[in-house]
Amino acid sequence: MWKRLVNSRSFYAVALVLMLLAFALSQVRIGTNPRPLASPDAIDQLPATEDLNIVFILIDTLRADRLSAYGYERETSPTLDALAADGLRFAQNMSQSSWTKCSMASMWTAHYPARTGVTRSEDAISPDAKMPAEILQEAGYKTYALWRNAWVGPSFGFSQGFEVYHSPRASPVAPSIRREKPTTGVAGTDWDIVQSAKDFLLTHSQEKFFLYLHLMDVHQYVYDEDSALFGTTYSDIYDNSIRWVDRLIGVLIEDLEERGLRDKTLIIVASDHGEAFGEHGREGHARDVYSEVVTTPLIISFPFRLPEPLVVEAPSENVDLWPTLLDLLGLEPIEGADGRSLRPEITAAAGRGSVDDEVRFAHIDQSWGRKKVKSQPMVAVTEGPYRLVYRSAGRGARRAELYKYESDRRESRRIDAAEPEVRKHMMELASAYLEQEKASWGDAPQIELDDAQLQQLRALGYEVE
Repeated sequence: MWKRLVNSRSFYAVALVLMLLAFALSQVRIGTNPRPLASPDAIDQLPATEDLNIVFILIDTLRADRLSAYGYERETSPTLDALAADGLRFAQNMSQSSWTKCSMASMWTAHYPARTGVTRSEDAISPDAKMPAEILQEAGYKTYALWRNAWVGPSFGFSQGFEVYHSPRASPVAPSIRREKPTTGVAGTDWDIVQSAKDFLLTHSQEKFFLYLHLMDVHQYVYDEDSALFGTTYSDIYDNSIRWVDRLIGVLIEDLEERGLRDKTLIIVASDHGEAFGEHGREGHARDVYSEVVTTPLIISFPFRLPEPLVVEAPSENVDLWPTLLDLLGLEPIEGADGRSLRPEITAAAGRGSVDDEVRFAHIDQSWGRKKVKSQPMVAVTEGPYRLVYRSAGRGARRAELYKYESDRRESRRIDAAEPEVRKHMMELASAYLEQEKASWGDAPQIELDDAQLQQLRALGYEVE
């Protein structure tokens, strides 16, 4: 009988299937999520968590609506989706600018651009501004940053509070890596940052740390053969690059797990601005403040797993990010901040309260890179169901565009004529925003960019005088 079975064709077919199945299983990393399951009430207990680490991941140029977790039909972001699936996601988050330096200055200081004064190429964050990294350092955190975007370089004040603020040396780029953006002046890839972060964890995993990673490959449209899943148009390649960066983040999270750090690490994922693909006649960013360039993701993954994803549907802003995190950690707030803690919104999302909408602002000086040209601020004001795009230097109908943002997220149908009183009110809000007093530290200091800095910034694709 055994001999007949061995000699039969079915025996070899079954054996082949079992061998293929065994091989497939061998390629899958089988493990359990190291984080315990907890209710949303555990969020309130974060200040009592001993040795809580913080990993803050900033993905440059990432618009929210290109992530699966935000409803995108393509599977661009399995790692980020997993973070949102048992964590906290802010569904309607906006950045304060579509230009990195202006946006990041507002994010770190929790002040709007009109108050930071960081709106032009030569502006820097005042050394008198107290930054979150300084607050965390005083609370006993080892503060370490890795960056590749020259607009957040130390000369502009972004290193305040960091013991180490490092741009890693570019390693040789593998042949499988592709760069499709016309400007490819940033050497290396985000793998350099991930590898440097792993080196940091190897050395400092026994200390309480705050690790900030500023990733650039989505900005540079970098991807590899494995992430080339979505086509060859400019927009498709953007999606490919999101998939590539998402995988790199997965590598970092796996390293945290292997070191036994995942269940005592808070992970935050955010972006400084989005990217345009012709929605309002332009591609790229740093030119205007329409929704496609300022609608960004904000995801928080806790040291524990929530049984269901917690989604804050109420509007939020990047200027609220650090007031919220410092509040959740039980640390001192940022003095005089425009941003506020979103704890009430988080509580409401957990079914324990309600909140009212507040006015939100986004800002760009449309002449930010031209030193000899007078400032030309462009401001977006969002209040309730409406959004106004206001140009201080505009004339006539072009000066202010009103949209019913609640039902027209792409801002494709102007309603100026139908809502003249709303338009007038929103214009008054924009004017008042631009006229408000500077932050307590005064005017932003200005630095003289040398030739090397100018070359580095131009390599990113910007026109800077």
